[in-house]
Amino acid sequence: MFAKTFGATTLGVDGLIIDVEVDAAAGLPGFDIVGLADALVKEAKERVRTAIRNSGIQLRQEKVTINLAPADVRKDSSGLDLPIAVGLLAAYGIISAATLDKYLFAAELSLEGECRGIRGILPMAIKAKEAGFQAIFVARDNASEALLVEGLDVYALADLQQLVGFLTGQERLLPVKPEALTSAEPDFRDDFADVQGQFQAKRALEIAAAGGHNVLMVGPPGAGKTMLARRMSSILPQMSPKEALEVTKIYSIAGLLTGHGLLRERPFRSPHHTTSMTALIGGGSVPRPGEVTLAHHGVLFLDELPEFSKKALEVLREPLEDRQITISRVHASVTFPSSFVLIASANPCPCGMAGSPDQTCQCTPYEIKRYTQKISGPLLDRIDIHIRVPQVKYEELSARKKAEPSAQIRQRVVAARDIQLRRLEKYHLFCNAQMNHALLQKFCVLEPQAQELLAQAFKSMKLSARSYDRIVKVARTIADLAGEENITAVHIAEAIQLRNDKDFSM
Repeated sequence: MFAKTFGATTLGVDGLIIDVEVDAAAGLPGFDIVGLADALVKEAKERVRTAIRNSGIQLRQEKVTINLAPADVRKDSSGLDLPIAVGLLAAYGIISAATLDKYLFAAELSLEGECRGIRGILPMAIKAKEAGFQAIFVARDNASEALLVEGLDVYALADLQQLVGFLTGQERLLPVKPEALTSAEPDFRDDFADVQGQFQAKRALEIAAAGGHNVLMVGPPGAGKTMLARRMSSILPQMSPKEALEVTKIYSIAGLLTGHGLLRERPFRSPHHTTSMTALIGGGSVPRPGEVTLAHHGVLFLDELPEFSKKALEVLREPLEDRQITISRVHASVTFPSSFVLIASANPCPCGMAGSPDQTCQCTPYEIKRYTQKISGPLLDRIDIHIRVPQVKYEELSARKKAEPSAQIRQRVVAARDIQLRRLEKYHLFCNAQMNHALLQKFCVLEPQAQELLAQAFKSMKLSARSYDRIVKVARTIADLAGEENITAVHIAEAIQLRNDKDFSM
């Protein structure tokens, strides 16, 4: 007998509906799963058969064939256990197949028949709603995640036996109700009020937060580069509902979603410098998101930038320029979003004391050159702001007066972002860093003195076309923070100063 149910898996950051076709016929006993199933899915035949038996249901020994369509997409989700089990029971006539086309099933089965949570439920539920399904059946651990999708009934299952009872009409099962969610802003423990001194660095990070610009901080060990970077999230605007949903989908697929409801705090990712290229950009036989995608709409902090492998650093070029990364494999080509603010830190030399007025550098010129050249010119060209972070003076460290708190800086950042949103909303952009050259010419009007100053800088600093665009974008953000329509020479001068770092020359 033939039966058909519906499950789901993920492809990139989206859900993908899987047609689970089950045929049980007389013949030599067997159990085959076809349709480009990964090893994880092929093992489902052992979990499903044992779960059905331990749920008190005995099946005849027949030839069973299960097809997972579309057949040209690799499936690697253990959540296909439940639709396979339901399809098998329908093929044997134990449950009716008449109403199964209204439901989507997504859960892993234990050998005892218990339903276990899986990753990627949110994009699966979104896809189920778009495809017109009436309800989704998930494990209890995934119920709160599936409830984020409005207009879709969510049934939380304890085990397979409970589902069989519902489908046969022997047990009543009601959809779960969403809990009341609060929309309070995140409570940041790291605050700029704790940072003494470093006024230029704090100003640079404020500009970066306001315009979505990338920053490279160069300075000796202990100057506060990491401390500054970890406080970047505290001055970024709160995510919009659309941004929050995108980030929550990504973390659901990565299996990193904890708690209930949408993620409200912007991501802050800080991978170790030994991180591989695959971990940084994503990968696998069925591509999974890497650090650049996990930092989407948030901050990617690369501490000790020259210590990362050159191969890993060079793959950052595409996401920094295009704000997305495409990963191609034999069975899939997936594009992941990667719109993040890059904050990188580095020492000026291996010992960290080059250029220090108080301490002597122990490195040879060759060692310094070899260290700084680990970061290529094309990568540096994609970083908008390059600043020097000097050692903090004793008088600043011992001062009793608190520095400006993050809340005050954030108010200015939000005001500047509001200006940019009104300007760029119809282009589906939300910050200055996302503008292309055509939008730059339209919205970045330079006053005559500003044009003259930029022309001098372009020749003397031997800037590239990309560097020119990025200086103008930073100047546009500085003008937005000042609430001014046109870009003046003062704005251009500050943008050039924030670009002119001599430790890592391009």
